[in-house]
Amino acid sequence: MSEFAPAPSGTGCGDCDEGGGWWFHLRRCVDCGRVGCCDSSPAQHARRHSEQTGHRVATSFEPGEHWFWDYVDETSAPSVPLSPPFSRPDEQPAPGPDGRVPADWRALLH
Repeated sequence: MSEFAPAPSGTGCGDCDEGGGWWFHLRRCVDCGRVGCCDSSPAQHARRHSEQTGHRVATSFEPGEHWFWDYVDETSAPSVPLSPPFSRPDEQPAPGPDGRVPADWRALLH
């Protein structure tokens, strides 16, 4: 087993991509690398992933953000070494993905 958390599953929320949805910000599961959308996003896939798998800690997958969150305790969590990349590509917009974000996206946030 690697000393680093698994690489991210992609550059966006895989569940949103499969369903044609969109996200506000992205989170990365430190247990398996699954990238999901944040709690402010309409579908909240990162939290759902945590609830369904028992993987309790995620980290931001946004450029320039370096924090970890424990979904069970609802508090910050200790950092762990990560495999790159550490965030979505800088050129990828947030919210995203480009072309699927509705014009009234701010009204749809949680």
